[in-house]
Amino acid sequence: MEGLRLVFLGPPGAGKGTQAAKLQESFGIVKISTGDILREAVSLGTTLGEVAKLYMDRGELVPDDIIIGLVREKIVNLRDFTLDGFPRNVNQAEGLDRLLEVLGKKLTHVFYFEVSDAEVKRRLLARRVCPKCNKVYNMITDPPSKDEICDICKISLVTRADDNEETVENRLKVYYEQTLPLLEYYEERGTITRIDGNKMPDEVYHNLLEVLKI
Repeated sequence: MEGLRLVFLGPPGAGKGTQAAKLQESFGIVKISTGDILREAVSLGTTLGEVAKLYMDRGELVPDDIIIGLVREKIVNLRDFTLDGFPRNVNQAEGLDRLLEVLGKKLTHVFYFEVSDAEVKRRLLARRVCPKCNKVYNMITDPPSKDEICDICKISLVTRADDNEETVENRLKVYYEQTLPLLEYYEERGTITRIDGNKMPDEVYHNLLEVLKI
């Protein structure tokens, strides 16, 4: 199998992280989310992590060039990876293109997971997280084996502070403001494939594998 360099786009709760995790588990395609790499860089105290922490501590968005630098650190030696929810805007997409060109790499697929607003709200309000290992569950689509208990850590799951109706509405508004231009960006390049994310995770995964031919 040739190298696969994927971008997963879609609203919060579309299942991007779930599908990226499945690909990593089955095929070793490394899942990369900006949230994860930000937390990792800060906890390790890397140079970029220290700079990012200054913004995060002030409650400000981490600048695009810092995010792209962190992405570079993760993908520079990888053959296969999935960028989960990145890029978030056209500026980041342009920065990613420049980065990949410098590294001699090229995106193989960009997927957009289409999910209705009603389904996004239903899923996010049913989301639970393990406070220890950060594993994400969904009480509707991906519940733990035992109700409200992490399969790995065997402790009670919690609801994220931002998984409430008002915050979800705002996240959707921000998402559409940033993402519609991003969809046009990739459509113009003919690299985007739309996936029906309203289906159950196993069916979405099957559709994904059909496109990837793996």
